[in-house]
Amino acid sequence: MNAIYFDCFSGISGDMALGALLDAGLELDALRAELDKLQVPGWELAAERGTRGFISGTRALVHAPEQETHRHLSDVWAIVEGSSLAPAVKERSTRVFTMLAEAEGRVHGIPAEQVHFHEVGALDAIVDVVGVVAGLALLGIEQVYSSPLPLGSGWVQAAHGWIPVPAPATVALLAAAGAPLVPDSTPFELVTPTGAALLAALAEFRRPPMRLTGVGYGLGKRELERPNALRVMLGECEGYRESQALPVPLTLVLLETNIDDQAAEQVAYACERLLALGALDAWLEPIQMKKGRAGVLLAALVPAELEAAAVTLIMRETTTLGVRRRPVERHVAERELITVETIYGPVRVKAKRWNGAAAGAAPEYEDCARIARENGLPLRDVYAIAVQEFDKR
Repeated sequence: MNAIYFDCFSGISGDMALGALLDAGLELDALRAELDKLQVPGWELAAERGTRGFISGTRALVHAPEQETHRHLSDVWAIVEGSSLAPAVKERSTRVFTMLAEAEGRVHGIPAEQVHFHEVGALDAIVDVVGVVAGLALLGIEQVYSSPLPLGSGWVQAAHGWIPVPAPATVALLAAAGAPLVPDSTPFELVTPTGAALLAALAEFRRPPMRLTGVGYGLGKRELERPNALRVMLGECEGYRESQALPVPLTLVLLETNIDDQAAEQVAYACERLLALGALDAWLEPIQMKKGRAGVLLAALVPAELEAAAVTLIMRETTTLGVRRRPVERHVAERELITVETIYGPVRVKAKRWNGAAAGAAPEYEDCARIARENGLPLRDVYAIAVQEFDKR
């Protein structure tokens, strides 16, 4: 399986991702030919070599006129679905914009269909998103992975005025995807909503075992104290599976602590905060402690790079005086989030693969619950409809 790993040491934006793919070997003329299938005039795509700090790479330059009216999700869908792009490229591109609209809707308290796309609905943003998705297809990429993300800090000017960094839509997207974060106080926006949407819709947040076949650097427009670039690593994962019965297990850290002197809702809140921080899983177990006291075991499974932040969170949010830790390994199935169209609207389905073979699918609860509430249907019936549409694919 051909895979790509987005190493976001200075964040990610749509044009940085596009530049990284071009730097890794994507042919500019082939990409232009794919984007011509959108049948939307007025844009230009160029690439130029440059450096950021001590790293050389490629800057993708998308030129498009300013839009006079802001697009809705339906407008972007019409552009993509009305094109002659491959079905898989259409599906993944619309998935990115659907997640963007859902995130904006959560921020503004309105349905996704009513969201006015501002910056992310402009023609240059459409070229960025569709260009990245089409570029991955041209490179033969079957699976996308990403590193934890630094978000930066400060303020940024947007169509709604000045907004805090990270932008609210960016936070909503990464929260929906359970993306892991790393502390970063750079006074600039490092992850844009477009970059966040690409990763939330397409990527799994871990570094896989892979045999490297290529690397590329996409340059950002700013000059920072550190190299403002996005690195992509291309490689083959299938060879690792063929040489062993199981994929290489991932090494993580299991954190545990026993608590018997704190309100239950406060411990539950700590569990929620751990998941928001980037823990892969967090849970509570009832236990009996000394002198017969009822207690709870708080446990969290975290990537090694988040261990210090997770321990700090547990210490601040709970009454515990100590946290146990031990390295653990786990095997992880490949997953891909696919949007299927039902008679009640789109539903995201998480497709599971093991050793390259299909191994099941599960509809996303939030999508199914929304449809069930809006249409007065039993939740289990919505699940069945979504699975049926997925099986048709």
